[in-house]
Amino acid sequence: MFSYKIDEEVSLHLLQKHHAEEVFELVDKNRAYLREWLPWVDDMTSPEQYDTLLPMWLHQFADHNGFNAGIRYKGKLVGMIGLHAIDWANRKTSIGYFIAEEAQGKGIITKSVKAVLDYVFRELGLNRVEIRCGVHNKKSRAIPERLGFVQEGIIHDGEWLYDHFHDLVVYSMLAKDWLMTETTAL
Repeated sequence: MFSYKIDEEVSLHLLQKHHAEEVFELVDKNRAYLREWLPWVDDMTSPEQYDTLLPMWLHQFADHNGFNAGIRYKGKLVGMIGLHAIDWANRKTSIGYFIAEEAQGKGIITKSVKAVLDYVFRELGLNRVEIRCGVHNKKSRAIPERLGFVQEGIIHDGEWLYDHFHDLVVYSMLAKDWLMTETTAL
């Protein structure tokens, strides 16, 4: 999955070292918006920090232990999507994503999550995928809800967000449910 064209406008690709400036600019331009829900935003203060992260992300993909991919809309980097570490013994993983504020409302994240789910279930043969979102993050929660994930519960004080804890809602999708949904949608 080095590069995956979802449709004429949206594609996913693995980020490499030469993308450091572009990734930093995306985060920096959306810093206030992303900071509301992502605990790492304040730590990313220069493109050089991505010089270390990007090779680690590529190594993660090469080791079959997840990935971090850029999301392009009409050729422009507008977000990221990734699989966190894969638990191969239990055939499960989780998906994380973010998108630039200006790129919201175009179905980009929904399309990207669908593509990643197909990859996870059809190519990797995993059984379970989780998505965790801030309880009050309605836009992020809309993605798993739209795609038919099951809401499993709330993790109280599940994440430290700069100066406070916030609750996380846990959603899951099983391979059998995804593949059945996709088959009946054809």
